[in-house]
Amino acid sequence: MALCASTSQTVGPFFHLGLSQLNLAEVAGLQATGERITLEGAVLDGDRKAVPDALVEIWQANAHGKYAHEVDTQEKPLEPGFRGYGRMATSPDGGFRFYTIRPGRVPGPQGTLQAPHLEVCVFMRGLLKHLVTRVYFEDDPAHADDFVLNLIEPARRATLIAQKAEAGESVYRWNILLQGQDETVFFDV
Repeated sequence: MALCASTSQTVGPFFHLGLSQLNLAEVAGLQATGERITLEGAVLDGDRKAVPDALVEIWQANAHGKYAHEVDTQEKPLEPGFRGYGRMATSPDGGFRFYTIRPGRVPGPQGTLQAPHLEVCVFMRGLLKHLVTRVYFEDDPAHADDFVLNLIEPARRATLIAQKAEAGESVYRWNILLQGQDETVFFDV
């Protein structure tokens, strides 16, 4: 087997053999409680063409609203098998897929609660700094009270909302559009 580095890019080169070992599509193991969901989508450029060499990371709270990180000191349960983190390289068609649970609400500013969401980071060629965004789930009544979502002008909020693939299924579809009309809202961090 020959080890070849990927082409030299702003965030590379990477050795695909070593990088693929970091892929983690299963965010919540079977011991974790909560509504099981799949989040799938694609990273698309300004011409709506697939970006086949991006890396998508997600971070989330568990169904109780607790992160699997030592800085989350809430007195809420953290179950075995819940990682709270996933990372996937996009496929040749720009696709990514994560298997997880629907997150619970986490604390927001001034004692408020945030709507269930996933934090998302995108790494790819040509970026000197990763892109940060969020994904929420369609038809959640908590959207109306979410501090971050309400900072975004109403016409742009839809770029952060994952839609159910089919009624009754637990598959949510959400594309990351890097430029152009309906570009995903990204945050400065």
